[in-house]
Amino acid sequence: MPNSDNSPRYDVIAIGNAIVDVMAPCEDELIDELALNKGGMTLVDEDGAKRLYDAMGPAREISGGSAANTLAGLSAMGAQCAFIGQVADDQLGEVFAHDIRAVGIDFDTPVRPGPPATARCLIFVTPDAQRTMNTFLGASQFLPPETLDADAVAAARILYLEGYLWDPEEPRAAMRRAIEAAREAGRKVAFTLSEVFVIDRHGDDFRALIEDGLIDILFANHLELAALTGEDDFEAGIAALEGKVPTLVVTRSADGAVAVSDGKRAEVAAEPVGEVVDTTGAGDLFAAGFLSGHVKGDSLENCLTRGAVCAAEIISHYGARPEADLRELVAKKLG
Repeated sequence: MPNSDNSPRYDVIAIGNAIVDVMAPCEDELIDELALNKGGMTLVDEDGAKRLYDAMGPAREISGGSAANTLAGLSAMGAQCAFIGQVADDQLGEVFAHDIRAVGIDFDTPVRPGPPATARCLIFVTPDAQRTMNTFLGASQFLPPETLDADAVAAARILYLEGYLWDPEEPRAAMRRAIEAAREAGRKVAFTLSEVFVIDRHGDDFRALIEDGLIDILFANHLELAALTGEDDFEAGIAALEGKVPTLVVTRSADGAVAVSDGKRAEVAAEPVGEVVDTTGAGDLFAAGFLSGHVKGDSLENCLTRGAVCAAEIISHYGARPEADLRELVAKKLG
């Protein structure tokens, strides 16, 4: 329940896919053999997920999901967080719930009985560190609006929404309800565009949210920026959104990141990494770093630096959950 004085209980509450990542290294030949979309994300059905799992080498199971990864990074930096997402009453559902609670994130969404199973993302990591993701959304796409804890949403400084989850009807309705709850409580709404194919399907919805002033912080990479604005030129894309969202954050992979907020612009270079092992979760952890500064009122440049440090940590190892002490890394960088 929100406090009577309207002070936030949480720094960030997020709604996203509750997914368990199943990760395995592989050679490019296997990507070709399986006709996978190298470096991209493809939705698969349950039979397809089983076929790909059978083709994998030794794998690691790590709780994932874009928004959940962002919260894990935020929690590692001391933020108070909560997650809303749907798992099934099965083993992977238990794995996801255990992992997210173990890092200090509140997760109280009731499990869904019966099929489909808990979502999983089968990730093939090639020697060039590209991750090829094949996602079975399973139970995660059946998050009913009536399970939304509007009081918890109202008790968070920022509501963070994952674009991936806009695709299925039930969670899309839940997220619209969450936006209303956040707005009524005077909270901020952050949105991550997630992937170009999501914009191809729902770009009109996203543009309407922006035009209606319902998004306070928008996260995108340079490809998503182009897809959303229709501008291939990066600066033209920035200009198309500047002023329509209070804070725009755009990552450019190895070329760093740019943020524009209330007429101010900041840019940072990508942090150097000894070896890029796996790019899974780079954008998720960048968002975590940025938001960890934003909720503290840090400068725009420092927020970007925090994001770059967190993204660099995550791509230095397998998996989208931090392994090093993010607070220590950020403190060392910012001095």
